[in-house]
Amino acid sequence: MADPIVALLGDKVQGKDGEVQVSSLRKEGVLGLYFSAHWCPPCRRFTPQLAEWYGKFKKTSNGDKFEIVFVSSDRSEEDCEGYYKDMPWLVLPFSLRAKKEELGKKYQVSGIPTLVFIDSQTGDEITTKARAFVGEDPEGKKFPWK
Repeated sequence: MADPIVALLGDKVQGKDGEVQVSSLRKEGVLGLYFSAHWCPPCRRFTPQLAEWYGKFKKTSNGDKFEIVFVSSDRSEEDCEGYYKDMPWLVLPFSLRAKKEELGKKYQVSGIPTLVFIDSQTGDEITTKARAFVGEDPEGKKFPWK
């Protein structure tokens, strides 16, 4: 049986300490796909809020059941890398532009920033409007937000 998360993202994403096998993200919980770019003013306002929320949520009892992958809409790898320095989560390698486009189409991303939550075991969509959870559920009490 094919791994639905690997099918979505490919074999590897990048973490702060090196490559991360996407198959390791397949566990009971939620995976966030964060579509954003450094050139986007609303993104640059939301990213610090999301990073603060992420840091708090990761310290909760459900924190190990949650991860985010940044899907960059930046125009260059240098811009993506510079913007990613401010993020505490994982990033889809910039070189995977076709995968980024595929994800954008699958989740009907028409503007950024967009935060999509998916089930990290099945790959099933939970919501394409996950940005609202950052403000509405700062403690993650409604996790897994299904």
